[in-house]
Amino acid sequence: MADTEVCSVVSDFIDFLNASPTAFHAVGNPFLLHFRFGGSLTYSSPFNLNEAKKRLQKVGYEQVVEREDWKLEAGKRYFLTRNHSTIVAFAIVFYPLIFCMLKYVVGNGFHIVGAHTDSPCLKLKPVSEVKRAGYLEVGVQTYGGGLWHTWFDRDLTVAGRAMIREEKGGSVSYSHRLVRIEEPIMRVPTLASHLDSILDRNYFVIACLVSRGVNDGFKVNTQSHLLPVLATSVKVELNKEFAENGLAEKTTNKSRHHAFLLQMIANKLRCQPDQICDFELQACDTQPSIALIDATSSDNDLENESGVRMVALFDHEEVGSNSAEGAGSLAMLDALSRITYSFTSASKMLAKAIQRSFLVSADMAHALHPNYMMLAKAIQRSFLVSADMAHALHPNYMDKHEESHQPKLHRGLVIKHNANQRYATNAVTSFIFREIAVKHNLPIQVSSILILTIEWL
Repeated sequence: MADTEVCSVVSDFIDFLNASPTAFHAVGNPFLLHFRFGGSLTYSSPFNLNEAKKRLQKVGYEQVVEREDWKLEAGKRYFLTRNHSTIVAFAIVFYPLIFCMLKYVVGNGFHIVGAHTDSPCLKLKPVSEVKRAGYLEVGVQTYGGGLWHTWFDRDLTVAGRAMIREEKGGSVSYSHRLVRIEEPIMRVPTLASHLDSILDRNYFVIACLVSRGVNDGFKVNTQSHLLPVLATSVKVELNKEFAENGLAEKTTNKSRHHAFLLQMIANKLRCQPDQICDFELQACDTQPSIALIDATSSDNDLENESGVRMVALFDHEEVGSNSAEGAGSLAMLDALSRITYSFTSASKMLAKAIQRSFLVSADMAHALHPNYMMLAKAIQRSFLVSADMAHALHPNYMDKHEESHQPKLHRGLVIKHNANQRYATNAVTSFIFREIAVKHNLPIQVSSILILTIEWL
């Protein structure tokens, strides 16, 4: 891969990161889901096409919706989302050769790369309004296993999604919108060094050096020390601004959130604060990402493939993946099932015959269903790679890695192993992955620390 191509890939990835402060932004929101009183669910035009969806649609992917029937065709590309924070994209092969057609057949395997859209952060609490000592602070709760001491003294903002109430023509509807305030609006201040005793400061240094966990040395109280401050002299301005437009009594006393924060969110959404029914927001760093990574790539066409190529990006990996849209859910299995069923021509007739037959148990009927049997065969022919970040060797903490298992920057992809089966890597899967890497001239490293990371296949 030429240096110019590497720079282009890295630059494109950095742009993706900077445009994706939350899982909702990373996946995107191509439809506004409207709820109308006395009516049915309807979709409207896009309010904000964001990163993954926007990029997929740009290269010809079509969206399918889980609550609707799917009409899939070989040779086309599709994607689905769940909760606007998980996305599954897949391409079904159909490549005309000179003497024959290479086409997807039911029962062929799925070639899958799995990753996640979320990251450790500070999420706003359901009641985020906090007032202490004349300061307006934002109540937050920790999400995932973050290095919380790194959140201090940074220019922070908020981003996420909001539910908006709209009135048009005498009817009321509710829509889902993405929101992001680009400007820094709050900060988690560190306690001044002069207010710490010398003993406390010495203990902090020593504890950081010998403690087993990074946060043990800092001793962060996440309930009181991590509250971002909105501003230092905001009270007078709030009294002026919100008293003038009548929002003081309407939102300040009864709202779960600061009126000042609601006003800033409303300005971004181009609505009134009282139209915001609810939201899911998190604190975000306003400092953009920078390039400290390498890139490799392979051909992205579907030549010589007989299966389905798929990428699944899940939410809530940082908290266990057990949500309705996490990797532990049925999101990907549902997609595999519906793809398989879409190409099973005789499934309806066989299913009817099974229903008219006498069987001892429902489980047996499920196992004999033609769709289930074809799906089971397809799964056994599939290969999934869990793609994430690996922990590279830290030059100041080299004792944290075994001497023979030290992943290094710019040395290639990392394959993770764990004897206690924390990962699915074994001799077979490792061999297959290595062979793919050799075929595409991709360097490989081996590690026994935390996570497997690879480049997309």
